[in-house]
Amino acid sequence: MEIKTLTRAEEEVMLILWRLKKGFVKDILAEMPEPKPAYNTVSTIVRILERKGVVHYNAYGKSHEYYPLITRAQYKRSEMKQLISTYFDNSLPQLVSFFVKDEPLDEKELDEIMEIMAKGKE
Repeated sequence: MEIKTLTRAEEEVMLILWRLKKGFVKDILAEMPEPKPAYNTVSTIVRILERKGVVHYNAYGKSHEYYPLITRAQYKRSEMKQLISTYFDNSLPQLVSFFVKDEPLDEKELDEIMEIMAKGKE
């Protein structure tokens, strides 16, 4: 399943839904920082997320309780794959090189990376 990139506002709503697991628009709005957007704005964002296939709902009369259809890890993985594809020619070494060029890794960080890589091969 291809996951579409979300706008900043859509990501903000998804972060709340991932944390809450499910919620009505009023629940999402209650978790948003000040200044809070209008109820209708959040409602519109949730409907866009539904059209993008990342959110669905249970209907209770005219009320809708929304829940995520994808996990935060699935979205993160999709976005990272897109980033590596777009900016680093699908090359993980190019990505790592980009980040360590200006800030070299110390021995402890290198050990941590090697440990992560060893676990990934298991």
